[in-house]
Amino acid sequence: MNRREFIKLSSLGIGGGALMSSFPLWSSLNKPDIRLVASESSHTFVPNQKVPTQVLSYNGSIPGPVLRVQQGVETSILFENQMEESSSIHWHGLRIDNAMDGVPGKTQEVVNQGGQFTYRFTPPDAGTYWYHTHQRSWEQLAKGLAGILIVEEPNPPKVDQDLVFAIDDWRINGSMQIDEESLGDLHAWAHGGRMGNFVSVNGLANKAYSVSKGERIRFRLINIANSRIMTLRFNLPTISVIAIDGQPVTPYSLEKGVLTLAPGQRIDLMIDMVLDPNHKSPIELLIEDKAHQVAYFKFSDKVKREQLLDNPIALPLNPVNRVAIPEKAISVPLLMEGGAMGSMQEAIYQGRKMTINELVQHQKIWAFNGVAGLPEKPLFQVNQGTAIGLAVVNNNAFPHGIHIHGHHFIHDKEPSYWRDTALFSRGEKGRIKFVADNPGKWLIHCHMIEHQAGGMVTWFEVV
Repeated sequence: MNRREFIKLSSLGIGGGALMSSFPLWSSLNKPDIRLVASESSHTFVPNQKVPTQVLSYNGSIPGPVLRVQQGVETSILFENQMEESSSIHWHGLRIDNAMDGVPGKTQEVVNQGGQFTYRFTPPDAGTYWYHTHQRSWEQLAKGLAGILIVEEPNPPKVDQDLVFAIDDWRINGSMQIDEESLGDLHAWAHGGRMGNFVSVNGLANKAYSVSKGERIRFRLINIANSRIMTLRFNLPTISVIAIDGQPVTPYSLEKGVLTLAPGQRIDLMIDMVLDPNHKSPIELLIEDKAHQVAYFKFSDKVKREQLLDNPIALPLNPVNRVAIPEKAISVPLLMEGGAMGSMQEAIYQGRKMTINELVQHQKIWAFNGVAGLPEKPLFQVNQGTAIGLAVVNNNAFPHGIHIHGHHFIHDKEPSYWRDTALFSRGEKGRIKFVADNPGKWLIHCHMIEHQAGGMVTWFEVV
């Protein structure tokens, strides 16, 4: 049916709502709610930066624009690729239709230069999420293709400010340009991943957040770095954790003001600002035994209120929080092998068993269950609604942040939290349980992006 026929039917009094429920693709007649354009651009991280840094960006900003959409409301996002290379967008943490997941070769074709793709989804869960490229991620993400997605609750708790803290690290050379020679460095891939030497928060060095005494702040933290695990320290006494990976938790105090985020993970904090006017409160990144200030709260000379708010800070539950995982689940092993100082001597790549030396020639140095890179056959195929228990073993010398697309899970180390990305330390064993209730082909991979590119990626199918 074309637009003219649709208008004719509308003039005859046939309700648009009824038509939409029967023919949901008719929403394509409408303009997209959001437009994201990927392009080469430039960015300045510090004041008076003499030469801007050449980056890849969405809508010309680093990170990309903060997108705010409504829980349970269909959203359409037009992606335009103005870069000289192909790309796609993955909506990290969203339980949406498989066709909208943004994985080239599995859920969609790549979007080539000059091409477009409309992502259309209805987010079931409110919370803090993010979006990023899923094509040559080890390069495009390192150059800036990431942004924040917030799915807003219909009735969020009352706050004075809702702030975003997107932390990233960059490998910058002496000319303040991205060190492109290091992008394919197999030495970094075989270790912890490509680490940066420059840290930004919302695209800025040492970002200042303006606050006032007595304010209540919702503070959304997202680690959008390629590989660096971020341990942060706050110097305020009244901080509560209210959500992890977008999902509400029973509020609890942040012990010693310290938290850790693996790449891809998020934490929502509720902070009551208690310092006197004109004070500064640092936010520090802890690396080994040193603390580096990466941002700070700058208190104004005014007081918002003398008495702190006493209204509830708990977030309303999401649909995923009500999913019951049966005790009996299909057990699936997930053995992580490879890397420097590892014991992996061989693995299957592209259907053929190869020695470690052969794998290195193909830039493959990591494996799941003895298979390097995305295999032809899925790790498992199950009917919709099947409970899965991934028996994860980290049999190598480095930590890994395991991310599952299209689903949230319970990690037995943190049984009260629903996550989409779980950190496994060196030598750690653990069990991830979830209900495979979202039909389609979904990735499982390490979100240390160079580990994924180096072979630590697989997939499963829900039918």
